[in-house]
Amino acid sequence: MAGEMEEIENLSFEDALRALETIVRQLESGDVPLEDSISLYEKGDKLRQHCQKRLDAAQARIERIVTGPDGAPTGTQPFDAADR
Repeated sequence: MAGEMEEIENLSFEDALRALETIVRQLESGDVPLEDSISLYEKGDKLRQHCQKRLDAAQARIERIVTGPDGAPTGTQPFDAADR
C-alpha cells in the first residue's frame, strides 16, 4: 500500500488523471468483481486526492504571480503567456 502511494505521488497530473479515468470506466462497466471494485475505488480516491493536490499547488503559484509580496494585486498576465 505504501509503495502504491509513492507511485501515485510520482505521477504527473496528466498521468494521474488518465489512470483515474481508466478506473472510472472500469467501475462504470459493472464487469469488475466486488472485491476488485473496492480496491479500484480506493486507488481512484488516492488518484483524485493527488490530482486535487496538484491543482491546489498550481492555483497557489498562479495567485503568487498576480499578487505582490504584500498581497496587493500587481497586474494580470495570461496564464499561458511565455516568459519575457
